[in-house]
Amino acid sequence: MVNIYQNILQAQKEGKKLLAVLIDPEKIELQNILSFFEKVHQSIATHIFVGGSTDVNNEIEAVVSEIKKATKLPVILFPGDVSQITNKADGILFLSLLSGRNPEYLIEQQVKAVPLLQKTKLEIIPTGYILIDGQKETATQKVSNTKPISQSDIELIKNTALAGEFSGKKAIYLEAGSGAKVPVNATIISLVKDNLKIPLIVGGGIRSKKQLDAAFNAGADLVVIGTAFENDESFFNQIKK
Repeated sequence: MVNIYQNILQAQKEGKKLLAVLIDPEKIELQNILSFFEKVHQSIATHIFVGGSTDVNNEIEAVVSEIKKATKLPVILFPGDVSQITNKADGILFLSLLSGRNPEYLIEQQVKAVPLLQKTKLEIIPTGYILIDGQKETATQKVSNTKPISQSDIELIKNTALAGEFSGKKAIYLEAGSGAKVPVNATIISLVKDNLKIPLIVGGGIRSKKQLDAAFNAGADLVVIGTAFENDESFFNQIKK
């Protein structure tokens, strides 16, 4: 079995930048998955994340099953809650929402997930999840009932990331949120990266090659983009292999 985390560490060591495409099970039609992956495979994408803040119609298992038929890229769950766990994927970001103080998303959802995860062979990657203000209220804010950290509060962001590392997280995820008007600032990425020893994931609001390069150049080990590139031909052409 592919060890997802070891591969991320190896890429970090070699200075190879990774790109994940995030697929929201509520926003993709099953019949469109095969054609969507024809585009993904033409791009520099290295990983597939699947998940969203909600999954009202329990689409996650069906969506992941179709994705696994369409690609050999590692498929990693990015769950909004315990209901979004399926053994059809390869791994899971075991998220703790470190930027908020709602125990439901710091530890309670994680406790509820244990009986399910014990029955799977998913590779579990403990991840500190830090919501950064992207100048738009996100679904994560509404669902978790927490506020993001202001991009001007750079020391708090750094210290929250380090608290995650010191408490044993294997990765830190700086997230401006789906549909963010502005992505995480390069200065923030650089400061966090300079202080972390573990891999840094950055996502939210990245809709252009310029923004993608800015995140990579600032030190992000893995950048996450949504499916928006499917409809943005110029962005897609810039991230082709």
